[in-house]
Amino acid sequence: MIKADFSYDVIVIGGGHAGCEAAAAAARMGAKTCLITMDMNKIAQMSCNPAIGGIAKGQIVREIDALGGFTGIVTDATAIQFRMLNRSKGPAMWSPRAQCDRAKFITTWRGLLENIEGLHIWQDEVTEICVESGAICGIKTIWGAEFKANAVVVTAGTFLNGLMHIGRKQVRGGRCAEPAATFLTDSIASFGIRYDRMKTGTPVRIDARSVHFEDMEEQPGETDYHRFSYISPQRPLPQLPCWTCNTNADVHTILRDGLADSPLYNGQIHSIGPRYCPSIETKLVTFPDRDNHPLFLEPEGLDTNELYLNGFSSSLPMDIQIDALKRMPCFRDIVVYRPGYAIEYDFFDPTQLKHSLESKKIGGLYFAGQVNGTTGYEEAAGQGLIAGINAARRCHGEPAFVLGRDEAYIGVLIDDLVTKGVDEPYRMFTSRAEYRILLRQDNADARLTPYAIRLGLSSAERTQRFQQKKHAIDEIVTYCNATSMKPSKINAYLEAIGTTPLHGGSKLSELINRPQITLEGIATKCQGLQQILDTLQTDKEEIIEAAEVEIKYAGYIARERLIADKMQRLEAIRIKGRFDYNAITQLSTEARQKLTSIDPETLAQAGRIPGVSPSDISVLLVLLGR
Repeated sequence: MIKADFSYDVIVIGGGHAGCEAAAAAARMGAKTCLITMDMNKIAQMSCNPAIGGIAKGQIVREIDALGGFTGIVTDATAIQFRMLNRSKGPAMWSPRAQCDRAKFITTWRGLLENIEGLHIWQDEVTEICVESGAICGIKTIWGAEFKANAVVVTAGTFLNGLMHIGRKQVRGGRCAEPAATFLTDSIASFGIRYDRMKTGTPVRIDARSVHFEDMEEQPGETDYHRFSYISPQRPLPQLPCWTCNTNADVHTILRDGLADSPLYNGQIHSIGPRYCPSIETKLVTFPDRDNHPLFLEPEGLDTNELYLNGFSSSLPMDIQIDALKRMPCFRDIVVYRPGYAIEYDFFDPTQLKHSLESKKIGGLYFAGQVNGTTGYEEAAGQGLIAGINAARRCHGEPAFVLGRDEAYIGVLIDDLVTKGVDEPYRMFTSRAEYRILLRQDNADARLTPYAIRLGLSSAERTQRFQQKKHAIDEIVTYCNATSMKPSKINAYLEAIGTTPLHGGSKLSELINRPQITLEGIATKCQGLQQILDTLQTDKEEIIEAAEVEIKYAGYIARERLIADKMQRLEAIRIKGRFDYNAITQLSTEARQKLTSIDPETLAQAGRIPGVSPSDISVLLVLLGR
């Protein structure tokens, strides 16, 4: 009898957002890859809100796309509402967000994965990792299959010993109506890898036919040129509205009366939930003086009546959830598909990882996504992409690929995880990045596509369009920096748009710095600039926007680049393995403990560890002879 060949370079455990990006990257880099998932029909399932992007999360998706990942492409293909958030602020804060068709998102991702050469999919539950001589060598499944591999990426999401809560009712599962993975945590922990529990939740799903939309405020999307992927065509699906409403005092009374049965407050749940996505009952307790909270009703797809009630995540008993919602005029006749619930699950302390997301204890074992203590599809996908890249590079005998904090939000995310750890589900915000003027959504391709080209993850089309775009932006910026305008040619225009006229010649770039002036506007008064803009064909609007941002914010960008470059000097000082921290009495007790536990790679990373003070860094510099 011929036995099945279960030998691979890379195995990815879990078919969520992290797993999809990890498997796709590893296979496209030439590693024979197998994605093992418990349900092939739920690949890339959006367990909570069917939306991608948002504040800082949208930047991560743009970065994934620039690196050759697929989340942005799939999002554009399945988007049913797009918005650019924070437009009233500077471009460092602009964040794309899209509501997606949940079912089409799954089928689009699966179609991509099934057509990647060298990538196989296996439906099963992984129960055990296999280790030899301190390195991963394979896995075993609940059906008795034994896989050999040089690298394994764990992306199990909320499925590790998942326990769902609705009121006092508890059901084991990784998602509603889906079983939990009950063996893998113990197998991983048996090798000395620490784990703990976290909690997240999801809101009620509503039948659109029961909603009184006339009592809500409609929130339309945007239909301009913005999108997630640098190579996507314009969004192909019809664009749908969302709706907003507010809770009221009657709703709050019903919810407060039910708090005794809330798993968050009756002792059932001991783990910590996401601070920045609280349940409705947490909002009532945290903000007792508020008499209303905003809610957002969002479509789940084109071909379904199912709606998602953003802002009403809850684990209260189902009758309390429904009764409370019926006290709102728009939901007075509400019919629901299922109530909200909370879920607890295992995660592994991410300070046990290298910046490559490889375990410090087991060579070739990588972790990505919610198993590292993060929350959100975008954070998971970004980690999955990096883990998949590094798993493939390990198989090829190549050094790890690591992004710096000044290069990508993904770099900030991973550095925060492995340096600081987590005590609650981690969510990315623009405020977490020191260099957010450098890490804009408009320039993710300029920052990261050169890496994608070198890694072999950039298609011929992506490479060509990137090079054309870069050349066009450089041409516009160079022309504006070199070309002057005389007052006689421009003053009438300046006065017409309400800005101060010139008293002498001025460079175009200096004029564009004014908030009232745009590239396209001033091009109407400058034939040479207009000719350059007229030659643009592909990505015209995006090129003009990126060039304008580069010109308007050139001073801020240069200053932040200088600060980042100074910090790079500390990043270049390698200290891993050079000190016995417990023997350095000049360090504080906390610093000795933290430095010994994390064993940072560089002096800069040591400085970011909570509890390590500037004086502790000075001690290390002295000992290094610097």
